[in-house]
Amino acid sequence: MKASPIDPVSRNLLTEAALKALHLVDLTSLNDDDTDARIDALAASADTPVGTPAALCVYPRFVATARAALAARGLALPIATVTNFPSGDLPPDAAARETADAAALGADEIDVVFPYRALLAGDTQIGRELVAQCRAAAAGKCLKVIVESGELREPALIRQASEIAIEGGADFIKTSTGKVPVNATLDAAAIMLGTIRESGRAVGFKAAGGVRTADEAAAYLMLAEQVFGPGWATPATFRFGASSLLANLLAVLGHAPGAVRPSSY
Repeated sequence: MKASPIDPVSRNLLTEAALKALHLVDLTSLNDDDTDARIDALAASADTPVGTPAALCVYPRFVATARAALAARGLALPIATVTNFPSGDLPPDAAARETADAAALGADEIDVVFPYRALLAGDTQIGRELVAQCRAAAAGKCLKVIVESGELREPALIRQASEIAIEGGADFIKTSTGKVPVNATLDAAAIMLGTIRESGRAVGFKAAGGVRTADEAAAYLMLAEQVFGPGWATPATFRFGASSLLANLLAVLGHAPGAVRPSSY
C-alpha cells in the first residue's frame, strides 16, 4: 500500500518545533569512558548551520576541555556539569563540596542529583538540606536539581521532590540523570511543570534522558505551552538534556549532523 504523504502543515510545524528545540538542548556527553577527544567532537557538533544548542553538559573533569574546544571554534556556550551524580546518595555537605568544586572549575551551570532514595524512604529533610547547601555552594551559578522522576514513580513523590527543590532555590528542576531505566516522560513533565506554575516562582524545567526525536521534543514543547502559554519555553526556562536528539533535529531541518556518539541520553 502506498504511504500517505505528510501533511505540509504538519511538516512545517515539526520543522518549527525542531528549530526551537535545537536552541534548548543541553548537548550532553556523560559516558564513563569519555575522553578529551570525544568532548572536542561534542563541541564541534554544537556548531550547526542553524545555530547552537543552549549549553554543553560534561563531567567536571572535562569542563576546561569543553571550554577550550568551544573557544577554538569561536563559540561561547555555557558549560554545564553534574554533581552527586548519578546516585544522589552523597550527604548534603559532600554534595555541596562537589558543587563548589564544579563552580571553581568554571562550570556555568550545575546539575545536582536530589537524594531521591531518601525521599522514597520517607526522609524529606536530607533533600531540603542538600538543595539549600548546594544552592549556597553554587556561588550564583545556575543550579538544576535532578529529581529522578522515573525512580520516584509516584506523582505525589515527583511533586514533593519538585517542591523541595524549588523551595531550596533551584533555578531548574530536571527529570532524570539518564542513567536509570525510566527517564523523562510526559507524565512526569506535566507534574513538574504544574508544580513550577503553582509555586509562582521563575523556575525552569529540563527533560533529560530518552528524548531523541523532533516529534518527541515537540510533544514536550506543546505541553509547556499548554501549562505556561506560547513563548514561555526559552533557554532561560526550558532545556532538553540529550546527546542523540541534536542529530535528529538537524535531519528534520535538512542538515547533515556532525558525529556524536550515542548514549543513554
